[in-house]
Formats: sequence, structure tokens, C-alpha cells
Amino acid sequence: MSRILEISHLSKHYPGFSLQEIDISLESGFIMGFIGPNGAGKTTTIKLIMNLIRRDSGSIRAFGLDNIEDEVRVKERIGFVYEENYFYEDLTISETRRVIRPFYRGWDDPVFDGYIERFQLPPKKKIKDLSRGMKMKFSLAVALSHHADLIIMDEPTSGLDPVFRNELLEILAEIIQDESKGVLFSTHITTDLDKIADYITFIHKGKIILSDAKDTILERYALVKGGNDLLDRDLRAEFAGIRQHRYGFEALIGDAARARQLFGNEVAIEKPSLEDIMIFMVRGNEHAQSDF
Repeated sequence: MSRILEISHLSKHYPGFSLQEIDISLESGFIMGFIGPNGAGKTTTIKLIMNLIRRDSGSIRAFGLDNIEDEVRVKERIGFVYEENYFYEDLTISETRRVIRPFYRGWDDPVFDGYIERFQLPPKKKIKDLSRGMKMKFSLAVALSHHADLIIMDEPTSGLDPVFRNELLEILAEIIQDESKGVLFSTHITTDLDKIADYITFIHKGKIILSDAKDTILERYALVKGGNDLLDRDLRAEFAGIRQHRYGFEALIGDAARARQLFGNEVAIEKPSLEDIMIFMVRGNEHAQSDF
């Protein structure tokens, strides 16, 4: 295995928003889920990787190459699936293939044809006449048809039906069987990542909050449920986020063993989902009194 993507001290500043000192590392053979609420910085980070916008500071290396100095070589080895459609709307699927094919030395027509058949896409239909799901399938077919070593996906399953979402996850599982390849999967639908992600990177307000193996994260954190009489100011400080109601509280703690030490058998301690972790860490104590 080798480091397929390395982002170091990456920053980008806009009025009202800053991407700050982003560090992400992905080795080949793994799928990294990139999660965070809307506006957290996921798409900005991906646009910087693809050199669609210029960074203010830091470095981005893919396959050991600088993404700006070696832009063409890097992009030849990346399959990019974006949430929006950027293909020429008045061209058919077949015509679009002829436009795209010359840009990739590794383009493979039989592979493309295989995905078009698998996804049941009509080659003579214009892009503008495709449904949202069909457009996403076509974008995925293009990304997978030049033997890319890094697949980057920005909200690929947003708004799509569960059947295709499951099919997409199966395809990613197939791809990653080749340990020379890697996947960066940006999404707010964390249940998709529960099934396939090896690593999780969580970004919020332009900062990386955590980045680790998925199993390590899920084992480290815990949901604590108990009565309001157990809470005081010192205990509140132990939690990453708290939700209270008239019957008790739910809280996220970053150390399950610490929760047992603090409360013993007075509370219920449960394993959180990725969605639980994201919601509690984003909200913090903002809604601590909301349900009274």
C-alpha cells in the first residue's frame, strides 16, 4: 500500500468562511468517508484537490505528485463524480463519450459499454433528458472507464433512491478489491459510510474535527443516556454534545471507558452511529434545553 492522497496544512479563505489547516491522508486500498454538515468545507476541499480553485497555502499531493505542477498527470488518474452535472446537455451519451475519450490515455471503451449496459442507460438519449439518477450513473460510468486509481465523489447519492445507492456501494466495494486504488467519498448520508468506509474524516466550519479508522471512532465514542439529576456543570464539560428533555438527557462522550467511570450503572451507555457522532458534535450544547 502507498499514500494515494496527502493534504497538508491546506487553507482557503473567503469572506465569511475559511478552510483552515486541513490535513488528510489516504492510502491505496481504502475508502475514506468525508463527512460534515452542508457548508462545512467538503466541496471546497474537493475543488482544491481537483485544482478548480486555487489554495491560499498548504500542499496537495496525489500519487506523490503536486496537484498543480503535475495537474494533467494527476487528473488522468482520478475519477471524479460530482453532485451536479457538468456535461454538455444537448449531446447524447454516445456523443459525450466521443468528446471525453481523447482526454484519457487509459480510456477503455469495453469498460464504458459494460457500465452503460449495467446501468441501463440509453446511448442515444441526450444528457438533458436524463433523470437525476441517470445523470449520476452516467457520471459514474465515465469516472470508472479510464482505470482511475483514485475515485473522488462529492455527494454522489444525495437525492437518489436506496436501490441505486446500494448498487453504487457494491461497485465501490468491487473497485477497492484492487488494493492499488482508493476512494474519497464525501457525503452527509452517513448510513452509506457505515457499510463501506474504512476511514472517516469529519469536517466542521472549515476545520478537521476528527480523522481516524471508522471502527476506532465507533469504539471510542459512546452515547450516554440518563436522568437530568446526574448532570452538573463539571459533567457537562465531559461531553461533546448534549440533548436534554424533561425525562432525561442523551450525550456524546469521546471516551466510553470514561463514561463508565463517571456514572457506573446509573446510565445507559450505547454505541453511537456515525450520524449520532456528527449531529452531537455539530450541535454541541446548542439544544441542551430545547425539549423542556
